[in-house]
Amino acid sequence: MTGATDDLRELIDIAQFVLFDFDGPVCRLFAGRSAVKVAKEQVRWLEEQGLHGLLTAGVRDEPDPYVVLRAVDKRHPQSDLVVELEARLTYEEQKAVTSAWPTAYADALIRTWHATGAGLAVATNNAPGPVATYLKGRGLIDCFAPHIYGRTQNLHLLKPDPYCVKRALRGLGADPARTLMIGDADSDYLAARAAGVHFLGYARNDRKMRVLREIGAERIVTSLKPLLDVLKGKK
Repeated sequence: MTGATDDLRELIDIAQFVLFDFDGPVCRLFAGRSAVKVAKEQVRWLEEQGLHGLLTAGVRDEPDPYVVLRAVDKRHPQSDLVVELEARLTYEEQKAVTSAWPTAYADALIRTWHATGAGLAVATNNAPGPVATYLKGRGLIDCFAPHIYGRTQNLHLLKPDPYCVKRALRGLGADPARTLMIGDADSDYLAARAAGVHFLGYARNDRKMRVLREIGAERIVTSLKPLLDVLKGKK
């Protein structure tokens, strides 16, 4: 545990700026409204438009609505179809905010880091509107605003593309070498690496841990509490 604590202390000492992925490190957005159900509804809507053949069999069974969205955008980039599908996903995200589960210790970690003077931003594949709604509801918006960098109409720029991470760096005036990103997905790690920022993985279950390990992430926590404890100087 000493080695792990030393790793966290090193990251905290480095991090003048901290970028949070949203769905995972800050909350479980679809905790009360299944992301799998949202993905199925996307596929069903496409079928109703007579576009069943637009998706491969693997994507039609995909439990991740963001994978479905990217697949459609790849076939018909920036089309009216993609605009409509993205708007439908944003609507689902907004509805999900009311039943989202805060990630344990995330609120305290964000407030504590903000109080130390660190610059904070959200860099996410979620739409910025629902992110802002959630943060306002938790009393966290002042820790981040105006630095919420989410999905745009240019869906090819979703993570793992580093676009939103680089937007956050520019917005904060941050040195990548003094910036830490906290994320729970392989796309977060790849985006952070491409942008030249440090990365800490958050794995709430074995599946997340396996994905992060396989992609090459070396520093991973299963709870934000050790990070909060080190930040507060308890260890």
